[in-house]
Amino acid sequence: MTVCVLLLFMPAAWADTLQRIQQGETVTIGVANEIPYGYLDEKGTVTGEAPEIAKVILQQLGTESVEVVITEFGALIPGLKAGRFDLIAAGMYITPKRCRQIQFSNPTYAIGEGFLVPTGNPKKLHGYDDIKANSVKLGVMAGAVEYGYARDFGIGLQKLVTLPDYPSGVAALKAGRVDALAGTSLTMAQLAQKDTRVELAQPFTPLVIDGQSVKGFGGFGFRKKDHTLSQAFNQQLTTYIGTEAHLALIEPFGFGRHTLPGTATAEALCKAD
Repeated sequence: MTVCVLLLFMPAAWADTLQRIQQGETVTIGVANEIPYGYLDEKGTVTGEAPEIAKVILQQLGTESVEVVITEFGALIPGLKAGRFDLIAAGMYITPKRCRQIQFSNPTYAIGEGFLVPTGNPKKLHGYDDIKANSVKLGVMAGAVEYGYARDFGIGLQKLVTLPDYPSGVAALKAGRVDALAGTSLTMAQLAQKDTRVELAQPFTPLVIDGQSVKGFGGFGFRKKDHTLSQAFNQQLTTYIGTEAHLALIEPFGFGRHTLPGTATAEALCKAD
């Protein structure tokens, strides 16, 4: 009922995407090939924390017909704005900079940072301070927040190697083109499980920038014009996150009660600058 009332008072162009969903039409989601947030598994099936949650919420909104576009992480926001897909389901961190370009749902998880290093961690890299203090190269994914973290931490450009995705990052690490690969601790741990030549750097020094502990909060992204879709999606998401069904869905990907976002909201995170 609430959604129907909203549609009556919103411009038709704003309501198009939600109306298509409610009519059961196919919805297209944008996913970056990043474990465990959204990725292609060994069978070629798209899975991960974000796509699986998206399927549940979209079903609640009226459709089970979902198509997936796999793209580089840095192309997700441009692709969404260009209409290549209807929403981003890639566990994307909610940041003020991104909020200026797209809308976000409330977060579905909160997570810290980590490094992937060669097995044995030969250069003893346990945090961003080690990168800053030594003559080493740090791999970061194009469009991801780790590039900004490194720059804000004071790491020079000459130490950063930008890569299109994490498979490319693992290859660069094994080839010796980078000495560590930066990402969320969940992603790094998942990648480490798949290759004995790399491992999660442990212990890892928690990242602190300007006196603030860095923790990422991930959510779903929508076009600015799709306000009714984001509002309806968020309403369903709010009642789902933290339920036993939600926890059972995300635990195979390494998430759980320990990664729940608490009371954080997209509104507050978008104003975090």
